[in-house]
Amino acid sequence: MSDESNKYWYNLETKQVEQGFASPMADRAGPFDTAEEAERAPEILRQRSEKWDDDDSRDADWGSDGVKA
Repeated sequence: MSDESNKYWYNLETKQVEQGFASPMADRAGPFDTAEEAERAPEILRQRSEKWDDDDSRDADWGSDGVKA
């Protein structure tokens, strides 16, 4: 049994927190160390997505001097 089987997951279908591997992997976000953290999964995922979008935008502009020809 892996250590992750004792962690908490957010079920994307039911919007419920689960401990262990109660649902299929495609339906779970996590793992999280606490149930409280898993309850905040939608907010955490949204923040991470926004950061990734910002990072991607910076990467796309890398090397650009901002001057249009």
